Amino acid sequence: MTAPQVVTSSEPQWFLGTLVRPKLTGAHTGGSFALWESTLPRGAAPPLHTHPQDETFYVLDGKLTALLEDGAWECEPGAAVYVPGGVAHSFRVESDTARVLFLSTPAGIDDYVAALAEPAGWPWLQPPPDGPRVSRERLEEVEREHGVVRVDPPPVT
Repeated sequence: MTAPQVVTSSEPQWFLGTLVRPKLTGAHTGGSFALWESTLPRGAAPPLHTHPQDETFYVLDGKLTALLEDGAWECEPGAAVYVPGGVAHSFRVESDTARVLFLSTPAGIDDYVAALAEPAGWPWLQPPPDGPRVSRERLEEVEREHGVVRVDPPPVT
């Protein structure tokens, strides 16, 4: 049994051009789930992809388009999107920035994020343009390790 956890702060991280603040990781929850907050710039969009974990995201601020197998959905603050594990999905930020709460059930997506993240030099967007970049080889290696499968390139605006 996992002990109760209270996490009051976490170190911000830059993750592929976004700012991530881990809230509860799989290490905190015995692998049951992971929860993190992300601040994303306009146009941020992962490739259409799958992973073994279910993923839920909740829009706190801003606007994004959720891209699921049954279409595209405009999402504003208060929108919640659930994607079962193995289902191809993506999203695209339509506002200047968006703040989104992500939930991985079970935990696991948080390990993918952590494997590619760097400590943030400051707790806001943007990472410096000459800052650390993840090589294509490293990205592909971490995707394989964590069961992330790219289906299509990121959606364009």
